Amino acid sequence: MTRKVTANISLSLDGRTNGAGGDYDMSWIVPHAITEGARDHMIRVTEPATTALLGRKNYQGFGGFWPAVADDENASPQDRAFSRWLNEVDKVVFSSTLIEAQWQNSRIVDAEPADVVKQLRAEEGGDIIVLASSSVIKALLAADEIDCLSITLDPEVVGGGARLFEDGLPVSSWKLSDSTPTESGALCLLYDRVRS
Repeated sequence: MTRKVTANISLSLDGRTNGAGGDYDMSWIVPHAITEGARDHMIRVTEPATTALLGRKNYQGFGGFWPAVADDENASPQDRAFSRWLNEVDKVVFSSTLIEAQWQNSRIVDAEPADVVKQLRAEEGGDIIVLASSSVIKALLAADEIDCLSITLDPEVVGGGARLFEDGLPVSSWKLSDSTPTESGALCLLYDRVRS
């Protein structure tokens, strides 16, 4: 059984992964990420994965918040479950500058994401998921190494910022396998890669 690679990310209606303020301009995502529907979707897409791929910025951001949530009695059950999963999952961090990985079950690789994914696919394990790291997702889209796109489409136009789908990507076809609206009006979409 081949390990499936899922890319999980939030996008604005104008196709942005962040706002005009740069990498950390993502406050528009928060109201949509904390709904019951979005939390349930996150559990659904991460549960089958035994390996998580992260870029340096997301690794450091997630690592500064998520490890302690597992034991936070005030956190939602889904957030606690996601935190437990994140703490236990094999985390592969793409970075040319990080020296050591502080978070348990983490390893740093300074390599092309597509090469690492090909190697991981040859190993035993569950699915592989890219957690919101657009640089890693873009590299894998360019190499046609993504099997499922998990997109939370937030009903926001942010007017600037980075795009996930840039010109020059190889042509590909996708089939909608699930569409779930959330309480905030966001849509959790799952698209499977159609290969001939």
